[in-house]
Amino acid sequence: MSNEIEKLQIALQKDPSNFQIRRQLTILLIENGFNEEALSNLKYLIKYFPNDEELHYNLGILYEKMKDFENAKKSYQKAIEISPQDDFYYNLGEVLVSLQDWDSAIDAFKKVIINDKQDGNCFFNLGLCYYHKAEFNLAIDNFQLAINLNPKDVFAHFYLGCIYQNRGLTNFAKESYKNVLNITPDYSWAYFNLASIAFNDGNIEEARDYLLKTIESNKNDIEAYKLLVKIFIKSNELEDIIQILETRLNSDENGDLYYILAQVYKRTGMASEYIKNLEKSIEFKLSLTYPLDIVKKELEIVKKQNKLEVNDLPEYSMDSDSNNEYDYDSDDEENDSDEDEENEVYDYDADDEEYNSDDEDEEYDYDSEDEEYDSDDEDEEYDYDSGDEEYNSDDEDEEYDYDSEDEDDDNIEDNEI
Repeated sequence: MSNEIEKLQIALQKDPSNFQIRRQLTILLIENGFNEEALSNLKYLIKYFPNDEELHYNLGILYEKMKDFENAKKSYQKAIEISPQDDFYYNLGEVLVSLQDWDSAIDAFKKVIINDKQDGNCFFNLGLCYYHKAEFNLAIDNFQLAINLNPKDVFAHFYLGCIYQNRGLTNFAKESYKNVLNITPDYSWAYFNLASIAFNDGNIEEARDYLLKTIESNKNDIEAYKLLVKIFIKSNELEDIIQILETRLNSDENGDLYYILAQVYKRTGMASEYIKNLEKSIEFKLSLTYPLDIVKKELEIVKKQNKLEVNDLPEYSMDSDSNNEYDYDSDDEENDSDEDEENEVYDYDADDEEYNSDDEDEEYDYDSEDEEYDSDDEDEEYDYDSGDEEYNSDDEDEEYDYDSEDEDDDNIEDNEI
């Protein structure tokens, strides 16, 4: 591909006014990630062909790839102004989802569905918009339509599970999450939400199994470790959870996990290990979501006493965010453990994760910070069908956390797990 780009560049140097060569070169540059050079070429072409809707459409795709959603929106709107086409409306809808302009996105996707009632991606996106507007009946209807058109639409199944779980319809929720796992067996959020349901139902062994599968699929799921620790403490299997946490920390040091491990050692009465892990949690403060001042105060008190005086420790509960539920709200990419609102929802950011409900073999990578909008699908030509493009469902770890109403049974002090 680089040879083809080089040939076109040489040809363009010989004939700078050859717009066809420049257009071909621009498409290849976009597909191969040379965004700035592609942007320069597109702007040059648009200067000479301001009413070429495909150029504005390609410019929108490029801006979307560059995460410049405002300019992407303007480019798609210009393409639509010149020549309203389903592809243009679809891409505009996706950008409006990224901008969280739910009503405008709904209007855009409905324009597509008028001409194509078999577009499952549009129905999914409509469901997503209604979900964020808290119009859950309409969300259910559209997610179900998406599933009817594509039974392997993993995100539609998952969202249905989220809605059912929020409504207390746990049997329907479990069915939806199991459908997710039938399609994508390593979908960690489905395992966690099944664990949450099992935990709240008192099925502790089942919850434990699901949580172990959660961290097997996603080793960075701190909420899963928290609930797993709670279960192991309840069953007095402290050595087992210590081994799990230390094994995890051997591969990747994390402030939150050190703090959790410190609380486990506190349970064992091993003051030296308790102190050491509190110190490590502070050392890795960039990955520590617990209030740093509270952790420092706890460490200061323990060092002064050099013994475990539970009642004298700061009154901060690691379960202060235990009511949190993972949901799709792109505003909350990171877990803010300071928030202790009832039923707080963790959204996973749909702008950073690719969504292609038609791709049966797609593997989902849930590290949203590393993901980019992949508009250069091998089969996608930028001048044509955006329906084949991947939906960036930015959505980041969406899980339903366990119900902290059961915490009283654990006889755990306020500053412990």
